[in-house]
Amino acid sequence: MKIWAALVAFRARLSQSHRQADHGLPARGAGRRHGSADRVIPLLTALAVLGMLTTAVQAETYPTRPIKLIVPFPPGGPVDVMARVVVQRLSTSLGQVIIDNRPGAGGTLGSRAAAMAEPDGYTLLFGSSTTLAAGPALYRNPGYDPVKSFVPIGMISSVPFVLAVAPHLQAYR
Repeated sequence: MKIWAALVAFRARLSQSHRQADHGLPARGAGRRHGSADRVIPLLTALAVLGMLTTAVQAETYPTRPIKLIVPFPPGGPVDVMARVVVQRLSTSLGQVIIDNRPGAGGTLGSRAAAMAEPDGYTLLFGSSTTLAAGPALYRNPGYDPVKSFVPIGMISSVPFVLAVAPHLQAYR
């Protein structure tokens, strides 16, 4: 829609400038103007459509190289095991997916590495509530903004959290 609005605005400006150049004289021929605006708009429209088609063709070839999945926790832990189960399924449809464990600082080191990676779809983050909520709340500068640095593409699991207290505390009664 933005391209179409820009084309319409361009045509209006071009027509207005031609009318001013003609000093109010009628256009060539008996009625409608057959100037450069009428030739440029179809050309620009064709170029815009061609650009959209080439983008669609390029999108079909993804992925052309291995995908890296950053897991911001150590190997063997529950998040890593879940990531490996997901990677087995992803690999069947997307090709090679490599797990890159980047533990440290409650998951913020790996999350920062994913946030700084090229935004080309070949580096993914196996995020969690720890890396996307707790880490940024606990650390003054985690090196990424969980809202601006990442785009969610799917939910893997949902884990409930429970607040528990000892039965002898006053809050229990």
